[in-house]
Amino acid sequence: MAATEVMEASKCRWPYAHLDPHMMARLTLAANRLAGIENVGVPFCMTVEAEAMGAEIDIGSLESEPSIAVYPMKRITDIDRLSQLDLNAGRTKVCVEAVRILHRETKDIPVFANLTGPVSLATSLLEPLTFYRALINKKQAAHELMQIVVSNLKTFTSALIEAGADLLCIADPSASGELIGRKAFSEFALPYINELVNSFRYKFGTPSIVHICGKVQSLGTSLSAIAAECISVDSVVSIAKLKELAPSKIAMGNVSTYMLAKAHPDSVFKNGRRCIRIGAEILAPACGMSTRTPLENIKSLSRAVLNKT
Repeated sequence: MAATEVMEASKCRWPYAHLDPHMMARLTLAANRLAGIENVGVPFCMTVEAEAMGAEIDIGSLESEPSIAVYPMKRITDIDRLSQLDLNAGRTKVCVEAVRILHRETKDIPVFANLTGPVSLATSLLEPLTFYRALINKKQAAHELMQIVVSNLKTFTSALIEAGADLLCIADPSASGELIGRKAFSEFALPYINELVNSFRYKFGTPSIVHICGKVQSLGTSLSAIAAECISVDSVVSIAKLKELAPSKIAMGNVSTYMLAKAHPDSVFKNGRRCIRIGAEILAPACGMSTRTPLENIKSLSRAVLNKT
C-alpha cells in the first residue's frame, strides 16, 4: 500500500503508478525514504496476476486500489476462459521493469516481490463462493484450477526474481481458516503455497514471507507446515499465539491498520514497541494500510524498531 502523503510528496500518484514502471519504483522508494520503511516492494495491489489471466480490472483512484470488475470464469470448469500470463504485456511487464529499476537504484535495501497467493488468485478468477463450494463438490476441477494458478505465479515470480527481487511476500487472505477451514486449507492452500515457496528457494535461494488473514488458530499445526521462513498475521491474532502455533517461523506483524490510520503517533509507537516485546521479529502493519494513514504514524513504526523516543 501507499499513503496519499507519500504519493503527493513523490508526485507518483495512484492510479498512474500502477501503470508506469518508473512511477511505481519511485513511489515505493519514496515510502522508504520519507517514512523509514526498511524495504521497497511492488506492486501495490493484488490484481496484477488476475488481470494477466483474463480478469477485467477497475484500476481504482488516488485513494482506492485496483479491484476485480469482471471474473473471467463463471464455473470452476471454465479453465479454457483463462489466458496464459504474458510477461511482455500489461502490468506484469510494468512490475518486472519496476523491480529492475529498484534493483539498479538501491544498494542495501531489500526489494520485495509482492505476490497474490494461490487461493486468493483463484478467487480473483472465479466468484469466491463458487470457488469455495467447488472445494467440497468439485475437488478435481478445483485442483486443476490451482495447478494453473501456481504455474502462472511461477512464471511471474521467476521474472521478478531475475529482475532483482530479493524476497517474496505472498499474501493469501482468501486462504484464511475462517473462510475455507483447516481441512480445505491443508488440501487446497498449503500444498500450492509450498510448491511456490520451495520452487524459488531451490532454484534461486530466495526466501519468502506468507501472510494469512483471519483467526489462524483454526489452522492449528498447518500454519507451522507452511514452507516460508516467515509468517505474517493480522491484528486478530496475537504475536504470542503466532509464536505458539509456528515456533520455528519468523513472526511478522501485527500493528492494527485501524490504529495506524486513526491513532496518535505516540500510541502507534507504544503499540509497535509492545509487538516487539512479545515476539514480533519483523514489525509491520497487520494488513493493507489505508491510503489516508498519516505519514507521522508510519514513521512511528520505524521509531519503534529503532527504539527512538
